[in-house]
Amino acid sequence: MRKTVLSLMSVAALALAGCNNPASPSQPTDKGAASSASTGTAASTKAPSEVSGTISLRGASQPSANAQLVVNLIDVTATAAGTAPLASKTSPAGTFPQPFQLTFNPAQVKPDDLYIVQVSLTDGERHYVMPMQAPVLAKGSKNTGVAIELVAEQTPGEKVLAAFTADQKQLGAMKVTHGTKLEANASRGWQLFRQAGQIQFIRELVDYGDKGFTSTDYAYKDGKVWAIVQQTMASSGAKPSSIDRAGWSDDGTLVLKQHEVGNDVQTLDDDAAAKLHKQAQDILSLATNGKNK
Repeated sequence: MRKTVLSLMSVAALALAGCNNPASPSQPTDKGAASSASTGTAASTKAPSEVSGTISLRGASQPSANAQLVVNLIDVTATAAGTAPLASKTSPAGTFPQPFQLTFNPAQVKPDDLYIVQVSLTDGERHYVMPMQAPVLAKGSKNTGVAIELVAEQTPGEKVLAAFTADQKQLGAMKVTHGTKLEANASRGWQLFRQAGQIQFIRELVDYGDKGFTSTDYAYKDGKVWAIVQQTMASSGAKPSSIDRAGWSDDGTLVLKQHEVGNDVQTLDDDAAAKLHKQAQDILSLATNGKNK
């Protein structure tokens, strides 16, 4: 009988102990895990509000202090043509490579549209452009660490000079005629080059005696002067003491203007360019007996 009473008392004690113990910690732990997972999911789906990365120059020296850098975040979807950039920043160019960051309102982003970072650099006549687009804000695109490379375009003057040099290399394939003229203070000779019946080049050599010697190549398009390179030297065969280069765009604007002395290339002034242009017209008239063709 005594044993039975003790057993009942033991069971009651255990029951009371169970009622006095706090709830199992497993339940709060599960709630905390669920809350953390929910927060993580919200963070992962939060729309970005900025794009950032680095801008560098390919094979080019640093721009001048006057250069301007423009960074835009734009929608390039066809239906968005003409709309304002989502974000834009204009500043002095500084040095490269350099970081960039654009902040925007994520509510303005259209999920189905295509966005890119567009960067341009202008340094006087020199323009730098992106050879490759930099897409952002789309699935699979980076929004941070975006690497952008800029490449220098030829200036209008460099384009004229490159075309002049290319044509100059073709002189051997052109039809050539010769002429000379003896003047009071100079001895003048020239070669006139035609291609498909059109005058392309005139190469003129002028000996001024003790006042020096010039070798000049004049290039023409449709009977109009478009590029000139004149070398001035002490005598025929001597090293040039200076080289003048002038060239005009299709609308007649002077775009190539160089005066080179040794390794120093300066800007050819407008009067000197105008003088070269008149020389080109004069030799064209002389070499064609006034026909200019």
